[in-house]
Amino acid sequence: MAAAEPVRPRRASSRAAGEGGQQDRQPGRRAAPRRRSGASGAAAAMRAAAEQLSELLGRRPESVSSLKPTEDGWEAQVEVVELERIPDTTSVMGSYRVALDEEGDLISYERTRRYSRGMIDRST
Repeated sequence: MAAAEPVRPRRASSRAAGEGGQQDRQPGRRAAPRRRSGASGAAAAMRAAAEQLSELLGRRPESVSSLKPTEDGWEAQVEVVELERIPDTTSVMGSYRVALDEEGDLISYERTRRYSRGMIDRST
């Protein structure tokens, strides 16, 4: 059995140690943008989109198929069962584009597509 290496303490960056500031930045580089407050992460934005759309439509979303940050908040694509059928591969699905503001509040939605659950997208 090999001997374990000793644990080395991590060095704090100059920013974390309270040093530096402006002189730490390289010329020509911009500072990274700060994260939004409210729906601060993708997971929170996904939950907010699904929950609020469900409340408006009266139907439970199946999934969030895409999510991307925008200048004003988030945009999500949410899949909803609009008509349940047997077998479930023939159920009618709706795909909704949902816009959220920076706090995660729904500001708009629109159905962009209807399709049967068993339908597979094919490239053209």
